[in-house]
Amino acid sequence: MGADTVACCGYHLGMLNTILHGAPTDQPPLLIAHGLYGSGRNWGVIAKRLSDERQVIAVDLRNHGLSPQTESHTYVDLAEDLAEVIATHGGRMDVVGHSMGGKAAMVLALNHPEAVNRLVVADIAPVSYQHTQAHFITAMRSVDLSRVTRRSDAQEQLAEAGVDAMLQSFFTQSLDVENKCWRLNLDTLEREMPHILSFPEIESHWDGAALFLTGANSEYVLAEHRSRIKSLFPGARFAKIPGAGHWLHAEKPREFEATVRSFLNA
Repeated sequence: MGADTVACCGYHLGMLNTILHGAPTDQPPLLIAHGLYGSGRNWGVIAKRLSDERQVIAVDLRNHGLSPQTESHTYVDLAEDLAEVIATHGGRMDVVGHSMGGKAAMVLALNHPEAVNRLVVADIAPVSYQHTQAHFITAMRSVDLSRVTRRSDAQEQLAEAGVDAMLQSFFTQSLDVENKCWRLNLDTLEREMPHILSFPEIESHWDGAALFLTGANSEYVLAEHRSRIKSLFPGARFAKIPGAGHWLHAEKPREFEATVRSFLNA
């Protein structure tokens, strides 16, 4: 298998790649941090709709999309990257993070409390998880990119590797068909999977307004996680979206948008 199946050329050095929606308003800007194997592009529809009231900035986290590819992928790293984006755009933002991006957003609030106005954590808790996501890396590596001329070609191969339809579509949004490469640093993500599944030990807490929004059908945030959440985020509130699982923003985008909007405007 060639190296071009692993990493993509064309990503830039320096700060995270950002996608801006709308213009600055009198409301704090909103920063959106995606989950593992995602990108800022995944959030285009929700970001555009929320940008009617505030500027929305969706990022590609490191080792994803067009952002820098690095050897390290810890939540302290990811939080520092987000802090740099916020500092560049005025120094304080509302923040929404899903899954891995939610953990990064939590560490951002804990390590840079002044940078975060309101915090929305989507379907993740500040705990270590036992499941692995590494089998999806194996599936993506199994795709013969020399036979891919459109995204659907890759989706067919992912289906043969046992990946369900929604994730086929999700993963191939990070496929650069023209250059026949993944816009994911699969090597680093595979090696750093223990960090991605864990959560760092942080002694501080963040007293701001925080919403932990979960899919009612998801098992990522359990009742026994609430004491840990409350110890780190004393102002935490909890809400569920009926009929949604872990990918709540993709499964119920209108409900997700409405809940986030209501919380940010409260």
